[in-house]
Amino acid sequence: MEKTENLLEINNLVVRYGGIEAVRGISFGVPKGKIVTLIGSNGAGKSSTLRSVVGLVKPAAGSISFKGEDLLKLPTETIVTRGITMVPEGRRVFVNLTVAENLRMGAYMRKDSIDKDLERVYTLFPRLKERSWQPAGTLSGGEQQMLAIARALMSKPELVMMDEPSLGLAPIIVQEVFEIIREINKEGTTILLIEQNANMALQTADYGYVMETGRITLSGTGRELAENEQVREAYLGRAKE
Repeated sequence: MEKTENLLEINNLVVRYGGIEAVRGISFGVPKGKIVTLIGSNGAGKSSTLRSVVGLVKPAAGSISFKGEDLLKLPTETIVTRGITMVPEGRRVFVNLTVAENLRMGAYMRKDSIDKDLERVYTLFPRLKERSWQPAGTLSGGEQQMLAIARALMSKPELVMMDEPSLGLAPIIVQEVFEIIREINKEGTTILLIEQNANMALQTADYGYVMETGRITLSGTGRELAENEQVREAYLGRAKE
């Protein structure tokens, strides 16, 4: 891999739930301005890794740093103000609030004006602008996913982490979501992506890591992993079309 400054550094991370070790001493970096993906089957430890970064899970061992700052002693609210946000699996929009209210919730930690960022997300997601006063619970699954991504952008993050953004979406909407992910990255936002659709993830990512039973077993550029026979046999053959 080319030498690039890492925005996020994870070293020897261990996550346990009772007697179960979900993450077993993994180490990797997320270079500034790049898209990095973690692929692997359910239960591999991918979501636990992301949840550790934002402080939702306390690691048993290891270190996590963002722009050189140790994150392990910081609460989630402070981590968000440092420039990290997460789009959770299953979207989890506020269904009883309007689209506009959901977007404002994404900026709740900010003290500055959010007008330019509202305009930015409405440009990225024109359907959300059309439905700005519609309750989020009445949106389609794809529109709710777009709202979840847009809401995350409202905190002005340097790093956006996405957990299964294509989950449950029709193929044409999956393509649209990944086009938006690429556009967000082109604008300068670094992205750490978990995705069951390994084919789409590796097409999109600059770098990738394969996780199996809590460990990283393979790494490389997106193209290298997509061409790896072991990855192709285990993940690409069953990637969602």
